[in-house]
Amino acid sequence: MTATPLNANATSTVAALIVAAGSGSRMGGAIPKQFIELNGIPILRYTLEKFQTCTAVDQIYIILPKAFMVYADIFPKEWRIKKFVKAIIGGPERHDSVWAGLQGLAEEVDIVLIHDGVRPFLSHRIIRDSIAAAERCGAAVVGLTPTDTVKYIQRDRVEKTVDRRHVLLAQTPQTFARGVIMDAYRLAKQNESFSTDDAALVEQAGGAVAVVPGDWRNIKITSPEDLIVAQAILDAENRCE
Repeated sequence: MTATPLNANATSTVAALIVAAGSGSRMGGAIPKQFIELNGIPILRYTLEKFQTCTAVDQIYIILPKAFMVYADIFPKEWRIKKFVKAIIGGPERHDSVWAGLQGLAEEVDIVLIHDGVRPFLSHRIIRDSIAAAERCGAAVVGLTPTDTVKYIQRDRVEKTVDRRHVLLAQTPQTFARGVIMDAYRLAKQNESFSTDDAALVEQAGGAVAVVPGDWRNIKITSPEDLIVAQAILDAENRCE
């Protein structure tokens, strides 16, 4: 797969596709984790506000569980997410949800950021850098180099120590030229070779993926322990305001 460069003189239409269709089984609560509240505000709202307040993003689409589609009216009215375009019903697996979301994008969208709804602490810097990298390369992944030593294991035995300088802990958003990610998903569907990572599908298709430096605060909230860290980050952000 070869990415088609976007016209450098043209202004891209950028959409954020927020994946918030999970059940949150690892959290063990009665409601999906994206609707758990921190300081009285749902995690998903914090995430959406980051894209709402970033001028580089034009449109916001949200993938939801079917039972939570009633939020489609709440997003623009009560939560004041004015860039919200529509909510899309998620599928049984993450790749089903993302594919449904990609198919629901407006025709004019050139660049799409695919982001976990439970990563509420991403920065505008990450959003902007990801868009610029996708415009140049066709695909971009945000990530961190691990600080711990990395071991490659098989059957509970260490096979070798991996040079961590060549390892990336992937985060989201993962950002793509629309045609690149659509083609990668079509190929994955054809070969039934899906992944929990969208950039992996572009790699699979032979496409190049640029790396954007991530941020340790850009955590994915999936467990009760993550809520403790999230509250600490939120408290620190509030103290700095």
